[in-house]
Amino acid sequence: MIERYTHTQVADIWSDESKFKCWLEIELAVCDALAELGKIPSASAKNMRQKSKINIKKIRDLENTTKHEVVAFVNSVVEQIEEDGCYFHFGVTSSDVMDTAFSIMLRDALFIVIKELDALSSEVKTKALEFKGLTCVGRTHGIHAEPMSFGLKFVSWYDEIKRCRARLQHAKENASVCMISGAVGTYSALDPRVEELAAKKLKLKTIGITTQVIPRDIYADVFNALALTGACVERIALELRHLQRTEVMEVMEEFTKGQTGSSAMPHKRNPISAENLTGCARMLRGYAGVAIENIALWHERDITHSSAERIIGPDATILTAYMLKRLTGILSRLKVSEKSVEKNLNLTHGLVYSSHVLVALMEKGVKRDDAYDIVQKNSMKLWDMMEKGDDKTSFMDVLKQDKKVMDILGDKGLKSIFDKKNVFKYVDSIYKKVL
Repeated sequence: MIERYTHTQVADIWSDESKFKCWLEIELAVCDALAELGKIPSASAKNMRQKSKINIKKIRDLENTTKHEVVAFVNSVVEQIEEDGCYFHFGVTSSDVMDTAFSIMLRDALFIVIKELDALSSEVKTKALEFKGLTCVGRTHGIHAEPMSFGLKFVSWYDEIKRCRARLQHAKENASVCMISGAVGTYSALDPRVEELAAKKLKLKTIGITTQVIPRDIYADVFNALALTGACVERIALELRHLQRTEVMEVMEEFTKGQTGSSAMPHKRNPISAENLTGCARMLRGYAGVAIENIALWHERDITHSSAERIIGPDATILTAYMLKRLTGILSRLKVSEKSVEKNLNLTHGLVYSSHVLVALMEKGVKRDDAYDIVQKNSMKLWDMMEKGDDKTSFMDVLKQDKKVMDILGDKGLKSIFDKKNVFKYVDSIYKKVL
């Protein structure tokens, strides 16, 4: 991942040093298991653990000759442990080491991703509570629909974040797989108990069967969960972008002293952070597609997945953690213009209460089709008036001129429909369900 979008904690997990340390720990866990089963001397296992160190330069130098990263790694360690070298990488394939390490690094990276998701969840909850009592206009198709609590936007996001967390946690647990099954997965050179013991030492689990690789649907599940988390971030970012449009201007991203929005137009305050996250989400969906492509391999294995996973493993987890952290920062410093929220709510002079009028007429016994016709006719009348420049007449004023409406609802009944408290009738119950 390029430095601009790097989350350093996750990036450290995928560093060469971290990877080789992980490989070494897997190899030593196998040696410990062999010693525990009496397959190799206990002293040899202890000696290997004491003497084995990672020397990245040595590994790279050896790889220039071997053209095989795992062989270079193994040879670099064998040089250090001398006579016990015959027990190192005993009956183990490259995939045993690399796949198990991939599982460990994914697990550790997802732990941080989930931690960042929890921080986002907390910030979203804070905003949901802060703006619970703010009435705004809800929109469908980009058009004003009905009044709602501004806080419900955050409640909806919070609920989706919970689903993202559950998916990530499930994927993390499923992908925490140890494989020490040898060539083509038959345990021909190793007792299956070695895998069980090594898995326990590495805090991983085993699965029923592997080939010479861990089945890639297990990992595809992780990248799909990451992509869905990215989609959740994008959904929030897209709403923030819409709400920052000049014609709407209900929220504003932080704009610091000295910051510029455009090289040509000094007045610009562009929603660059939210736009950045929208672009990043597209990348995560691409990585998920690659992970699905990796599922189908030739026979018991090939390495078409390998080059792809060296890219998508680090990039997808680093990028997701980065996105979550950035979104948390955006929301924590987000400015909400309550004045603009109220202005937009009143922009159509009460038309957003049309469905409330419809229901009120139906409750008085008017057939739905007839009630709809009455409300729509009066709505269109106000639309026409507004198009002609009338910005004084309200929807209630228009309805008061309709004798049929007044005969059914009366002045008091009509006024009660436009009371904001109707918007919050069940908001508490929604909050209770979600938060």
